[in-house]
Amino acid sequence: MKNTYYLILLSLFVFACNNKTQPIDPTPKHDSFKIESKQVNETRVITVWTPPSYNNSDSSFPVLYMPDGGIKEDFPHIANTIAKLVKEKSIPPIILVGIENTNRRRDLSGASTVKEDEEYCPLTDGATNFRNFITQELFIEINKKYRVTNKKGIIGESLAGLFVMETFLQHPNYFDFYIAMDPSLWWNDHYLTKNANSLLKNRPNKNTKLWFAGSSAEDISIHTNTLAKTLEVNTSRQLTWKYSDEPNEKHNTIFRATKEKALKWSLNN
Repeated sequence: MKNTYYLILLSLFVFACNNKTQPIDPTPKHDSFKIESKQVNETRVITVWTPPSYNNSDSSFPVLYMPDGGIKEDFPHIANTIAKLVKEKSIPPIILVGIENTNRRRDLSGASTVKEDEEYCPLTDGATNFRNFITQELFIEINKKYRVTNKKGIIGESLAGLFVMETFLQHPNYFDFYIAMDPSLWWNDHYLTKNANSLLKNRPNKNTKLWFAGSSAEDISIHTNTLAKTLEVNTSRQLTWKYSDEPNEKHNTIFRATKEKALKWSLNN
């Protein structure tokens, strides 16, 4: 049974890592620059989309950070979606910062004590270095280069969704809003959901929003549903959250199916 369980996880993970066969999105006008990172010990490529009003005013804007944010990854998809929603006045203008991958399995997974997990990602907690890169280096560069407010969010799906949820539960001060589609919460014997009650006790003294969704993928939805039940009985007044249960969506369709409602809910009061 244990081997069967991990075969299922392996097929799900491989499917998740190859689910980029979605429609090709046109590349929007954007900025691009490189950072020589000490935290991850390599050069990282950053792509930035600014709303049309950025160049027509001296206003400052909130920022949405996105792992899987390269031009050949999810950056065009989400930038075009945000542009559409801003144009419709469905969301306020926001800057999108995409982080291009070099080794997503290393960067987006925390430590694991489950030997079988090594078939999918390293067990060595690359997420800590990647998170330090974002919060200790990338934040500073974005603040230097762009007019930004203090409001920051992060968005991701699948393994990037795991990174979002780990950050939300273990480092809740870093962002003001979190968006995760089909997060891979099975990682490390579903450590985050098993320990959510204790992790939720360490909430920051500030208002935070969490939006997350689960598809029909059983090895993910079982854990997103569990987390939703935990949040129903263990949350603070300063945390506003919403769970979108999507049993009619698949792992490779949920990002596009839920992106607009996630952004609208997260960015509006």
